[in-house]
Amino acid sequence: MVKIERVRKAFNATRALSLPDEEVKLVLKRLLKLFDYNWEPIEAEDYRALIEAYFELKEDKAKDDGENAVVEHDESSRLPKQLPLQGPEDRAGESSRLPKQLPLQDPEDLAGEYSRLPKQLRLQDLEDQAGESSRLPKRLCLQDPEDQASSTKRSPSQVLSPKENKKPISSLQQGVTLMNNKDSSSSGCSNSCKKIQQQPVTCDKKSSFQIISDITKGTENVKISLVDATGKNKLPKFTYMRDNVIYQDAYVHISLARVADEDCCSRCSGDCLSVPIPCACAQETSGEFAYTAEGQLREEFLNACMSMKLKPQEHHFVYCLDCPLERSKNDYKPEKCKGHLVRKFIKECWRKCGCKMQCGNRVVQRGITCKLQVFWTREGKGWGVKTLRDLPKGTFVCEYVGEIVTNTELYERNSKGSGDERHTYPVTLDADWGSEKILKDEEALCLDATLCGNVARFINHRCFDANLIDIPVEVETPDRHYYHLALFTTREVKASEELTWDYGIDFNDHEHPIKAFKCSCGSKFCRDRNVRVRL
Repeated sequence: MVKIERVRKAFNATRALSLPDEEVKLVLKRLLKLFDYNWEPIEAEDYRALIEAYFELKEDKAKDDGENAVVEHDESSRLPKQLPLQGPEDRAGESSRLPKQLPLQDPEDLAGEYSRLPKQLRLQDLEDQAGESSRLPKRLCLQDPEDQASSTKRSPSQVLSPKENKKPISSLQQGVTLMNNKDSSSSGCSNSCKKIQQQPVTCDKKSSFQIISDITKGTENVKISLVDATGKNKLPKFTYMRDNVIYQDAYVHISLARVADEDCCSRCSGDCLSVPIPCACAQETSGEFAYTAEGQLREEFLNACMSMKLKPQEHHFVYCLDCPLERSKNDYKPEKCKGHLVRKFIKECWRKCGCKMQCGNRVVQRGITCKLQVFWTREGKGWGVKTLRDLPKGTFVCEYVGEIVTNTELYERNSKGSGDERHTYPVTLDADWGSEKILKDEEALCLDATLCGNVARFINHRCFDANLIDIPVEVETPDRHYYHLALFTTREVKASEELTWDYGIDFNDHEHPIKAFKCSCGSKFCRDRNVRVRL
């Protein structure tokens, strides 16, 4: 019934403009596929995207037929290209003057068609859809990511200014140039793109939607789209990577010889979770696997991780004799270690294990399976990430991926320059620093997703009550100087809800190489707000 009602409202908006239901129905179906059946961008601004898409489709068809008319169904229903969107009251007035014999059965039929479509529909490249009936408006056509020439910047809450600038490190610009992007270079556009830029078809003077169908460039199991409903923001500049990559000096030694026989399950076969007695890989989590048969975290394990992070006790911290963080700030006379939180680890099966890749203890290494979307937030937080499907508690969402750098490299790359660069907040891999008295610089590692990273770089910070939690995961090596940082849901998360996680920022630390941003998380437990109140 909810789908039927939404379809009815969409038709009412287009009927007010005398648009035929059958043609609108076709455009609406294609837009729903593009947005992965998320109605929010379609309903925004009184169905502006739907109305724009309809007129652009009609213009494309008219051009192909060699005609000048934009809309052909009736002389009295022809509308100018620069049609301003009408307000709800105006449309309601026009609706009352329309014929009463409107085909009301269409919404039910359309909703029925939606319910029969496969759930795992893949977003298709718009230029590859065959036939006039399947063509989407050219304004939504995507260029190849390498063709983008527009300059970009990160969002305020996800990116931070260093105390001093650094010389930028070369990277491949990820993203696409949209037809309506004023910042794009004409040399990077195709001929059709240039033609549309010269003769835009809009319903008002506002910029059109900016859409990237897949920011991962096919590297993930699922496509991750990016949508900017305002059409006014510069697209992010970074290289998308599925896996962490060493920048330069970081020491990450991965070899089968380092995995002892007693630390793997070489005699297992099939699914380790299906056997009555847990294998050797479950030793890290007290003899029980961290995952359920459904691929989610066991509630007891998740609650213990949340309690340790949100309400840590003194015995949960370890202190280095020679702290790498303090040493990177002042190698001559470093200050005392301020403490590192000891974390619970998950140990997954790996290549030396005898189980299959679909084993229930191989969740993080199989990659992203959730339907995610990067979007521009309305709360002043810049880019954010939301889920397009309901996520149960304990669901693996994604791994935080970036360049593996040493603390010294991080400090140096952010302490040089003019101070104009924007940065993601780095993640320190210090969950097991207490196991050794002194760490060499190449063993004290961080993840920096400023230039290279995955979708997690867009996930916004939220103090204390975020709906995601980061948990260390051991996969390739027992050496815990390096591990994977996986993000799991802390509760049930509804479709279209923004995903957030607590970066663990100390807003009192004014010596951090990356300046802490002014927090806009909106949580009543906001640590930055409490700091400002005390000041």
